[in-house]
Amino acid sequence: MACTGCGEVYRRRYPSQVCGRCNGILEVRYNAAGKAGHALASFWDYENVLPKGRYKHYEVGMTRIIRSHGNANLFFKLETDNPTRSFKDRGSVIEVAKAKEYGYDELVCASTGNMAYSIAYYSKLYGMRVKVFISGNANIDKMRDIRGVGDADITKVRGDFSAAQERASEYAKRRNVFLSGDYCYRKEGQSTVAYEIMAQARNATHIIVPVGNATLISGILKGLGRMEESGELRTMPKVIAVQSTSCMPFVRAFKKGRKIKYEEPKTDADAIAVGMPTFGEQAILGLKEHGGCAVAVSDREMKKAQESFYRDYGIVAEMGGAASIAAARQLKFKEDDLAVAVVSGGNV
Repeated sequence: MACTGCGEVYRRRYPSQVCGRCNGILEVRYNAAGKAGHALASFWDYENVLPKGRYKHYEVGMTRIIRSHGNANLFFKLETDNPTRSFKDRGSVIEVAKAKEYGYDELVCASTGNMAYSIAYYSKLYGMRVKVFISGNANIDKMRDIRGVGDADITKVRGDFSAAQERASEYAKRRNVFLSGDYCYRKEGQSTVAYEIMAQARNATHIIVPVGNATLISGILKGLGRMEESGELRTMPKVIAVQSTSCMPFVRAFKKGRKIKYEEPKTDADAIAVGMPTFGEQAILGLKEHGGCAVAVSDREMKKAQESFYRDYGIVAEMGGAASIAAARQLKFKEDDLAVAVVSGGNV
């Protein structure tokens, strides 16, 4: 466990996801046990490229990929197939297991909705309590989902995700509980999206990813990097980050070549309404290193994409989840391109 801020290094059994010295984000470093392989039938077939842990093999991942009806160059990766209908489950199943392994009986998280729903779900399976600080822009339906899966204690915060994250961090320190959320173990679980995409669409040239806290896109970049190092990946796909024009701190920083500056979220796409992405700086470096880019779509474009996706495929995507679909409509692909848009969630 290495701090991305001050460089402090912690041993494997360090029972936290933030640096005890500077409160910076930690990065899990380890040698993956060989290649992931392609003929896989379960999320847990990727266990050899995940941090070692005492995992219970609950159902998660291995989500479908479908071809676009109107664009032969485009596929959709349906993270809506996960148990709580979003990509968050890939990280939660790892993160909650780690909290249990370290001897905790309670977790705390900040969320705009999907994260808390997912953590509450897996915490119940592992027999753990969960405290949730949820941002003021979270929708009522998602709060009902969170309450419906277990005994989550929910506090609605005045302010956005950043305010909720501050409250969660304070609670973790005061009560000595496991701080969960967009941190290092979650990122490792979400890196499996990259492995699955390259197994399902081996010739993928572009991967389009909605960005809120940038944990998913950072995980995908890390997964692709590992595949490249192991020789499983001949050509690195171009990764494209997508935000809303009403909340685009990541896109602005990427395009202007500067550090991310906080931006008050004004988008209705609550899943990506994050004013200061936790893994934003890391993801920008990864995109630039591998020739990726960042684009923004309007709330109106996301709503249109959401509606047409339901009409054409009978699949519910939330606005943030449809951001990649809206972006794909703007992009021009060459004849031999194969793009995969990650439909990150379907909680509406």
